[in-house]
Amino acid sequence: MIREHFQYRTTITTILAEEERHIRAAKNAMVDARSELEREIIRDPFFGSTYDPYTTEISSPVAQRMAVASESAGVGPMAAVAGTIAWSGVEAMQDAGATFAVIDNGGDIALITDREVTIGIHAGTSPFSGNLAFRVSPQDAILGICTSSATVGPSVSFGTADAVTVFSRNVSLADAWATSLCNDFTECSDAFFQARDLRGVCGICAIAGDLLCRWGRLPDIVRASVDTSLITAGR
Repeated sequence: MIREHFQYRTTITTILAEEERHIRAAKNAMVDARSELEREIIRDPFFGSTYDPYTTEISSPVAQRMAVASESAGVGPMAAVAGTIAWSGVEAMQDAGATFAVIDNGGDIALITDREVTIGIHAGTSPFSGNLAFRVSPQDAILGICTSSATVGPSVSFGTADAVTVFSRNVSLADAWATSLCNDFTECSDAFFQARDLRGVCGICAIAGDLLCRWGRLPDIVRASVDTSLITAGR
């Protein structure tokens, strides 16, 4: 397996693949997706700054994915940017023939896999952090696994949760809902999730301190020793 760090401006990723050509496909697609989005923001700067849903006169397919997902989750379109760019990269890898392709864009993951994959849970100072992982079964369709945190990383969050991880076949939607749920997180209860229209979301795991709650269908959560050196970060 090849593990490669790839950074383009503020897009900072880890790519996993079996072949170099799949890595190249991912890089090219992510650069193209980001460049397309940058052109959209030059054309309409408000798209890149608003924290509210925004779907007015969008010409870019990449931006459209972000806008539709963020409208569903009630957040600004940039809440879905990392997952959307990772999604573009894995789609290109799949088109190039990959059956194993993982892109981690700063905690927002898109993947297809022909084998079990273990994805560690990092949740700041929570006692669950570094001790648990999702065991993801083989997936022949792209899956999004996106995490937002109010206590870890540079992203803007208005909540208190250490980690909210959302699973969806729509990677943009997973990213947008992770942000939205983390912004609003108040309690580990079914009522918190049932109050929202989570169509398209497969499952959610939320961690706040010593509380962990689950909603929907999730991969198995297993004991693990998470290697923090593998967490995607800038260089």
